This record gives sequence, C-alpha cells and structure tokens, in this order.
Amino acid sequence: MPTHYLACDLGADSGRLMLGTLDDNKIILEELHRFPNGPVKTSGALHWNIDGLFNELKTGLKKAAERRLPIASISTDSWGVDYALYDERGLILPPVWCYRDARTAYGVENVKARVDWPTIYSETGIQFMGLNTIYQLATEPPERLARTKHLLLIGNAFNYFCSGVARNEVSLASTTQLYNPQTRTWSRKLLGALNLREEMFAPICASGTRLGPLKKNLATETGLPQIEVIASCSHDTGAAVAAVPASGGNWAYLSSGTWSLMGVEWPQPVINEQGRGLGFTNEIGFGNTVRLLKNIAGLWIVQECRRQWAKEGKKYDYAALEQLAADAPPFVSLINPDDPRFLSPDDMPKKIAEFCLETGQPVPASPAAFTRCIYESLALFYRVVLRRIERLTGKKIERLHIVGGGGQATTLNQCTANALKIPVLVGPTECTATGNVLVQAIALGHLPSHAAAREVVRRSFVLKTVTPQAAAEWDAAAARFEKLLQ
Repeated sequence: MPTHYLACDLGADSGRLMLGTLDDNKIILEELHRFPNGPVKTSGALHWNIDGLFNELKTGLKKAAERRLPIASISTDSWGVDYALYDERGLILPPVWCYRDARTAYGVENVKARVDWPTIYSETGIQFMGLNTIYQLATEPPERLARTKHLLLIGNAFNYFCSGVARNEVSLASTTQLYNPQTRTWSRKLLGALNLREEMFAPICASGTRLGPLKKNLATETGLPQIEVIASCSHDTGAAVAAVPASGGNWAYLSSGTWSLMGVEWPQPVINEQGRGLGFTNEIGFGNTVRLLKNIAGLWIVQECRRQWAKEGKKYDYAALEQLAADAPPFVSLINPDDPRFLSPDDMPKKIAEFCLETGQPVPASPAAFTRCIYESLALFYRVVLRRIERLTGKKIERLHIVGGGGQATTLNQCTANALKIPVLVGPTECTATGNVLVQAIALGHLPSHAAAREVVRRSFVLKTVTPQAAAEWDAAAARFEKLLQ
C-alpha cells in the first residue's frame, strides 16, 4: 500500500509543503502549497516574517487535509544558522533575525574579543562565516537572552509549532558553530566563553527522531488527524545529502541552489589546521555521518543580478539567462565567488564590475556575459574545492553528484564537468524534500536503512550524466583563475 508523508521545505527565497508518496520502492513528490519568503526590512534591519510563514504552513496543511489521504507524518527542513527565541510561555520573542543582517559584523568583533578563532574551529569544525549563529547571538542584548527559555533553529521551530516538543535536530544544530561534533553536545567551552546559558539551547536530538503527534488544536484547525511529527534532517543540505543517489565510494556531492555546498560524506570529523585554513566545515548528516564541505555563494550571485536587472526594468527568467549564458563567449571575465563582497545583497552586477576592474579584466557588457562569468567562475571554484577535499581526505574523487534546483542550469553543469574533468551525475532536483521524506520513512520503519532509501532514489529518478569536454581550455582557465584567489 502507498504511504504518504508531508515535507515542509523552507528556503530563504520560498517555501513549500510537499506530499511524498512511497509506493513499490519508488518515491513520488507533489507540491501542495508554495509560498514566497524573503527577509523583511524594518528600520533598516533584516528579519523573517515567522508568523506569516507559520500561517502559510497552516494553509498547506489544510490543502493536505482536503486530499483525504492516510498521511503518516510531517517534518520541516530549513536553511541553517537562523533561530527563534522563546519565552517561558512558549511565545517567540521578536524579531527573528535574518543571517544577512549587517549586525553580524559587530557580533564577529564581540566574539573575537572573548575567544580566539583556532579554539572556535577546534571545538566545532565549522568554517568561519560572519553569519553563523555564534556571531548572531553575540549581538543579542543580555536582557533578551535572559528572557529566553528556548532557542530553536528555524526548521526545529516549525517542528515545535507542529508538535509542542522543543528539540534541536543535530544536522541543524551543527550549523550554529556552537555544537561540538566530537562530544556530540553543545560546546560548553564556547557557551562559557560567551556567557550563554546551556539550558537556553533546546536539547539536541538525532536525525529521524519521532517528536510526537500533531498538536490537537492544529489538527482541529487544519482538518488533519494527529499525524506523527518527526525531526528528519532539519537542515536542508542535510536532507539533500541524505537523498544523494550514490552507491559505493569515491564520490562527492554538490547541493546546487542559492548556496553551493560541495563536499563528501565522511565517517568522522576532519578538524585540523589544514581544514581550518582552507575554510572547510564539518556538519552532521543522517546517521551521524559528517558532511565535510565548503559553503560557496552559489546561484545567489545570479539571483541578485536578476533582481537588480528587474529593478532596472529588464526582467529575465532563469531559462532565458541559461540560454544567454550558453551562447556567450567563454572565459572573458572571471570572479572569485569566495570574495566576501558577493555574500551581501544589492546591486550584484556593480560588485562583479568592481572585481573585474580591480583585477584588470573586462567588465561584462550584458546579462549574457555576467551570467557566463558567474557560471565559469563557480565551476572553476568547484575544481579548487574538489582538489582541497582530496588533499584533506587522501581520497581521489571519481564522480560528482549534483542535486537540488541548480541542477536545472545545464550550462553550469557542463562547465562543472569540464572544470573538474570527471563525470557529473545530475538529479534529482527535488533532493531536499526527497531526503526529508525518506528520513521520515526510515524513522517510522517503512524503510530498513539509509542504503535502502538511496536505492529508492535511484529507482525513482532519471539521472543525467554530463561528460567533461575541452580539457586544455579549462586547464588554461584554471591557471588564470588561481591567480584571482591569491
């Protein structure tokens, strides 16, 4: 008999409630409700409209109820690092900050004054990013933290909204830079150094933890029965990697979307001076595996260019930009996607132009040239990251799995295969919701293992293989690109 699950998949740009159906060792996904998301600017600060998002979830749950299907469970995944603070009554203390808010620069300085960077990395294995939870909390007024009973990461806040059980699932907790992957607890050393109360942080639970039934009032309001609420992999990348359709060894993954997250699934943390210097992160995946990866700005750069062009009255959908990039001349200009300037919003074409001028390159003359520049630069940076992964692990990577919505960018996929000089397997694009659902199925005993879940993915989706081309041209471009990183 088919088994049905709900996956609330929250992205920084949009959210949706997905219906996942497991039948005959295949999974089928259907979008029940999609809604916009994005930071709200209030008095110059960036917040999330958390109440609006909760209401959108309720709308989705009502649509699910209308289907009159026997739904087994629900779970939410989200982006990392952001959090909600709850008071004694279980109510959110506003605001819920957005990680792109400029206040984080102050947080970085505040943390630096209390604890040194080598200690932070040795405790957490997480790369430095000024947007990490550790730096955000360092901007919070002490009186606000004193009123806080629980801190919950965003995906876990939604699971709490559904179940009334406050837990921080480990894949999401590991993004905070306050979790120690060796002791598998919150880092007491860092919490102590920053005067943060350990009891404020809701307890950590494993991926695939059954939290309990849907709250009675929410079930009544939406028309659903009290289905099980599960903390699957609450971090969207953790969920996506759980669904990578790989088998055997010697593979890496690229979760391609607003962020590009490139890495390998590893049995234990790799926390050393080399990893720290190269900016690698050790996030936790399903089954307490380690996602040894690098966070890369990704298609955010294209998204911000598109937003700027729309402001100027030139609207392009992603398919149009994809075609323009395919037809544009290659290797005219390159950027370093790891340059901090590309992490912040507003007028991305201007930032790219400034980088090109500073490095003695032509400024892209059209949206086609800008998009081609971004694609080639990302692909060449993926090459750099892959070589670094091989050095850190001592393992030669023989194939790359690209999952997520960015897998639809066929020109970028071809550039990636060319730059890496290994086969690239693309699909599925809906990997995050797929992983969310499959972890629920494992938690409920509907699938026997993670290996079985990955076999379901392979049976359910057609993977496209992209073969590398033009090796000499890409080797020459890589040599030129390396100089931009110095």
